[in-house]
Amino acid sequence: TTDLTYLQEKNIGVDDYSSESDVIIIPSALDFVSQDEMLTPLGRLDKYAASENIFNRQMVARSLLDTLKEVSDDERDCIAVLERISRLADDSEPTVRAELMEQVPHIAMFCQENRPSIPYAFSKYLLPIVVRYLADQNNQVRKTSQAALLVLLEQELIERYDVETKVCPVLIELTAPDSNDDVKTEAVAIMCKMASMVGKDITERLVLPRFCEMCCDCRMFHVRKVCAANFGDICSVVGQQATEEMLLPRFFQLCSDNVWGVRKACAECFMAVSCATSQEVRRTKLSTLFINLISDPSRWVRQAAFQSLGPFISTFANPSSSGQYFKEEDEDLSSCVSNEFAPELDTNAVEDQNAVTQSSQREADFQTASPFHCTSEPCGTAADESERGPRHCTAGLRKAGVSSQETPLLEQELYNSFHFWRTPLPEIDIDLELLQPSEIMLNREIQELTMPVSSNIPMATRKELEEMIENLEPHIDDPDVKAQVEVLSAALRASSLDPQEETTVGTGKGTDSQSDLSIKDQQNFKPILGDIVPLIGDTVENMDSALHYIHNDSDLSTNSSFSPEEERKSKVQDVVPQALLDQYLSMTDPSRAQTVDTEIAKHCAYSLPGVALTLGRQNWHCLKDTYETLASDMQWKVRRTLAFSIHELAVILGDQLTAGDLVPVFNGFLKDLDEVRIGVLKHLHDFLKLLHLDKRREYLYQLQEFLVTDNSRNWRFRAELAEQLILLLDLYSARDIYDYLRPIAFSLCADKVSSVRWISYKLVSEMVKKLYVASASTFVVDLMDELVEKFCRCHKWSGRQTFVFICQTISEDDCLPMDQFAVHLLPHLLHLASDRVPNVRVLLAKTLKQTLLEKEYFLNSANSHQEAVEQTIMALQMDEDSDVKYFASIHPASTKIADDAMSTASSTY
Repeated sequence: TTDLTYLQEKNIGVDDYSSESDVIIIPSALDFVSQDEMLTPLGRLDKYAASENIFNRQMVARSLLDTLKEVSDDERDCIAVLERISRLADDSEPTVRAELMEQVPHIAMFCQENRPSIPYAFSKYLLPIVVRYLADQNNQVRKTSQAALLVLLEQELIERYDVETKVCPVLIELTAPDSNDDVKTEAVAIMCKMASMVGKDITERLVLPRFCEMCCDCRMFHVRKVCAANFGDICSVVGQQATEEMLLPRFFQLCSDNVWGVRKACAECFMAVSCATSQEVRRTKLSTLFINLISDPSRWVRQAAFQSLGPFISTFANPSSSGQYFKEEDEDLSSCVSNEFAPELDTNAVEDQNAVTQSSQREADFQTASPFHCTSEPCGTAADESERGPRHCTAGLRKAGVSSQETPLLEQELYNSFHFWRTPLPEIDIDLELLQPSEIMLNREIQELTMPVSSNIPMATRKELEEMIENLEPHIDDPDVKAQVEVLSAALRASSLDPQEETTVGTGKGTDSQSDLSIKDQQNFKPILGDIVPLIGDTVENMDSALHYIHNDSDLSTNSSFSPEEERKSKVQDVVPQALLDQYLSMTDPSRAQTVDTEIAKHCAYSLPGVALTLGRQNWHCLKDTYETLASDMQWKVRRTLAFSIHELAVILGDQLTAGDLVPVFNGFLKDLDEVRIGVLKHLHDFLKLLHLDKRREYLYQLQEFLVTDNSRNWRFRAELAEQLILLLDLYSARDIYDYLRPIAFSLCADKVSSVRWISYKLVSEMVKKLYVASASTFVVDLMDELVEKFCRCHKWSGRQTFVFICQTISEDDCLPMDQFAVHLLPHLLHLASDRVPNVRVLLAKTLKQTLLEKEYFLNSANSHQEAVEQTIMALQMDEDSDVKYFASIHPASTKIADDAMSTASSTY
């Protein structure tokens, strides 16, 4: 007996036998099995838990859940198992402890679901083990316990009281200054990750104070880096007040940390932090802070900052970005935004996480959409905003000193975007006397910049400008230097104007070049007048004054002396800080790819719809040049990103801006690489439905080009085309469908790949339905006749099989009344019963037996067609092929037509 026990404990088997142990009798495996079977589950647990063999103890830990299930009927046995788990947790072997911890979440879930009579089981026996292992000396055990704790919190298996009294105190203790470095870093990470699971109250009371301390940990940058990486999550949990009062000061410190990895982590979470602050803090403090990160000495920090720039800009979005104003007594129009006119924007998912930023979706509530999508435009924001110019900018007139707004307000009162599918284009004359104050201010600025040049400004000033430009030219590759050179050049050009030219420019009657100069140069060299636009190191107060100046400048720029062409060239807006927008626009600069990130243009393209939604369609002119630059980028990944989001941008911009600015880009994508074309193709219907009918019809001629791909094996491209054509049927007339879409559908029905053909069968059946519903009887008959001629009488058996498939789909989906089906398609279908290829007859038998005979037309009415079908079925039941006999004889409900059809189709590649 002693020898047997020794062998079992040591796992000695037949292979361990040697010539020196002839006296030992080797037991068989059946002896061990029989011995274990005689033991109770608890007995086996005790036996192997006390084993000296590490593998046995690991197996015990792995089988704990099974043991619990075996004794689940006895409450005392369950408690006994849980007590043994507590003893096993003291095992000296790390692998055993790690294995035990992996099973804890499963055991906890079992206890909750199956043993409600022991509510304290987890809290008393399992949770102390999890918490204790958080400080284990072994790294693997700690990692396993951390993962287990997060799973338990996520599944809500830990009571709130236990979180406050057992989990949080341990984490606070582990993050104490004298704690082990690795343990401290891991504990901070756990605190941050559990914040969203335990809620605002616990986080604010127990976690937030220690988190703020950890942000200032001077000894370990790893701790600060973890805090920076999770800063946004903590902000989103504790809310705006705690964020601004307690967290923002720490965030400012982290953003200026001497370790670049910490600053990079701050840049990556900047959008989440911004979402938890007020608009004022975002504009006055965070903007300046972000500019510092974008000009960081470390390339990796700049790279992360530019990637977060678009999402950060999108947090400035507000209802006024869509220009949806309404009148309320004694309130400024610019601050009154109607929530009535804000139905949710239906945003489809696009590739690459899909092309619209999270903020775009968040602010989508402010975007107006209707069943027409492209033509429903709220009052004051139509796509022709730039054409109407200052005459409709009521908020701007108020800020420019206009005291009477009666005419525009009456127009808004009379018009409601829900009553009209398209924004009317009224002609409203504004008394020029009302604009006199703003004209005087603007002309005074122009005079200050230009008039003194020939008389009061000495030549030395012009020479100084030239010298400054010469000194900066060697560093022109730097985007910031380039911007300064442009500003100085603009000032130099302005100094060369004579007074007569200035007068001409001021009245808007000069030449095109002078008109360009009047609006563009003013914007370029206005900052020279004073410290208005702050540099990177300027204070928050300077940024605030700059934003106020820019806002006023945008109002002044609406003066009627400037043409819409000049206004469109302006890059000034007041939705986001101008410095941020300028940095975003610079992302297309080739030098950025060399000094920051080779894929910076792709990040710019990815964020562009969100930035466009934030700025609103009235500020599209700020982004238009950047969008066109991205659309012609050398990297196909950049163009691909734009292609996947162009339909979203079209919804944001409205029909007129889409027709003018997006359609040319869309046309270019149609002729691009397949990797780019697929983005356009996937949302072809979404984009074309936004265009006017006449513009939409132009693309009928180009749909055929989608059949040609760079790689003929790219069958998914053709499958997507078939899917889109099904959707496009609703956008075109019966004549257009028959003339343009029908040939493409027939071509796809004969594709080499069965997956493409299957979608094409659905396309043809929907086409038949559409033509029949449109009362285009001639087109329906001609279409069915062509089906018969092209497929039913095809010399290839695959073509004849295609005809059966199409008939089956038309019948299943009720695309055609059965009496019409019986007249035009059924005779030709039954004729295939004598086809020489068994595959065709097998599919015919399935279609007749499982589809047609289930239709009421063939069940309840005695007619010649029903008799012909039954005779054909009887003939197929006596077919020489066994498969044909089987499918002609079985009951329709005994199999699924789609599964059988697919099995047949799979052999027709």
